[in-house]
Amino acid sequence: MSSFLTTTTVGISANILTKSPLSSSFFSPPHCTSTNYHLLKPHRSISVRAVTSSSHAKTDDVSSENPDSWMKLRLLIACPWEHVRKGSVLKMELRGQITDQLKTSFFSGLSLPQICENLIKAAYDPRISGVYLQIETLNCGWGIIEEIRRHILDFRKSGKFIVGYAPIWGEKEYYLGCACEELYSPPSAYFSLYGLTVQAQFLGGVLEKVGVESQVQRIGVYKSDGDQLTRKNISKENHEALTTLLDNIYENWVDKISQAIGKKKEEIESFINEGVYQIEKLKEDGWITDIIYDDEVTSMLKIKLGISSEEMLPVVGYKKYSRVKKWTLGLSGGSDEIAVIRASGSISRVREPFSSSNSALLLNNLLRRFTRQEVYSRYKAVIIRIDSPGGDALASDLMWREILQLAKSKPVIASLVDVAASGGYYMAMAAGTIVSENLTLTGSIGVFSGDCPQGRIWTGNDAASRGLVDAIGGFSRAVAIAKQKANIPQDKQVTLVELSRSSPSLPEILMETALEQLVNGIGLTSSDDVQARMDDIRF
Repeated sequence: MSSFLTTTTVGISANILTKSPLSSSFFSPPHCTSTNYHLLKPHRSISVRAVTSSSHAKTDDVSSENPDSWMKLRLLIACPWEHVRKGSVLKMELRGQITDQLKTSFFSGLSLPQICENLIKAAYDPRISGVYLQIETLNCGWGIIEEIRRHILDFRKSGKFIVGYAPIWGEKEYYLGCACEELYSPPSAYFSLYGLTVQAQFLGGVLEKVGVESQVQRIGVYKSDGDQLTRKNISKENHEALTTLLDNIYENWVDKISQAIGKKKEEIESFINEGVYQIEKLKEDGWITDIIYDDEVTSMLKIKLGISSEEMLPVVGYKKYSRVKKWTLGLSGGSDEIAVIRASGSISRVREPFSSSNSALLLNNLLRRFTRQEVYSRYKAVIIRIDSPGGDALASDLMWREILQLAKSKPVIASLVDVAASGGYYMAMAAGTIVSENLTLTGSIGVFSGDCPQGRIWTGNDAASRGLVDAIGGFSRAVAIAKQKANIPQDKQVTLVELSRSSPSLPEILMETALEQLVNGIGLTSSDDVQARMDDIRF
């Protein structure tokens, strides 16, 4: 049951909804302990089977010990930077911001498409023995978390090991970690499994004290944008919407954790409500595999792979493995092509001053992708990946119409990521089919239509039950639907063509770099709670 806490200071009111009776608990570092006990399974020799939910899935088995002659040849002639030592472990560090954007050579950071593709390639690559994930605080929404978790579970079907290590983690990080075959933490780990919280801040009292009156017009009783300027507390409708979102996210979390660690839902809820602060309790109750340090995990992996303690563990990192082409592993697609257009960020007609090139969805950039002649003539279908809270009304409408025009000539599938709200969802409405993750924030078109749900936002599951989306799933589900709509057999491979944005100009590169250094230098971080996203939703 959700608790509701309200605090007010000098005219600033903050309303907090928490999915745990212990909403007032404070975080504290756990006590330290050490142990040499471990539960790693012995090394297995097993063939690598197709990852069934991936759009790149193959129909044959690829033996990790006896790769076919074609794959041997492709690996032999691969570029030097694609060379990977046989028996290597793919090591990926998942921390900080993860976006659905394709990363360019100019910028660092984690890209959801690249993380997922690396897991797909590693499942088939006879040179990769397993995966080692180091998971720390993540700055992304639940839709992205769900997509990565699905690929972790799919990788496990290959028969190769996947081990997680989490020194700092909360609900999102554990949601990923428990999907691994084993999950380890150091004795000094910082963890916070205390429930979920969503909050909203209101400045009405502050503005009133300085003699400022905010005038906000909106259509839809659930349209909360502008409330922070006009109200001193949360509205009944906003409270209702946030409570529903919180309940859905919490129930999904409990359900998936229950399946992963083999505990009843009641046990999980009881454990969280106890407010556990000692990491030993996590091991005793089976939440993690063991309490050990990173170097001890490395030592265990050496034993697992039959490597002496004096030798170095053969490791290939995220960036290097990202350069391995799918072609070398026989994962390239067929003659039929499906275009992929990624639409991420706040919708705008022009670039705002000091904005990051990845933070805005610019009208002209997106329109150029849709109006290219090859989009109409060359591709069998188009998948639009939408991760946007909305923005400029005119730009949203122009994008909507262009998608609608394209949908008249070929199948267009909207695949929703973390959030598709307001103008973001308005764009999706022009597609023939909308696919959403379980927890994608969906809807909220109060300004556009008073009948669709009065400006209220839903999670993906609730949106599906109300007809706002057509199917639940991630990118691979969107590809499968695109095949079906384009009359392409499901067992036939297709080539996915990314119509990514053009390379940034030198001024953009310099601005982006300066902004990143500024943010990192002063320690700014983005809030990952639900309401922080919703406050920025506008149409």
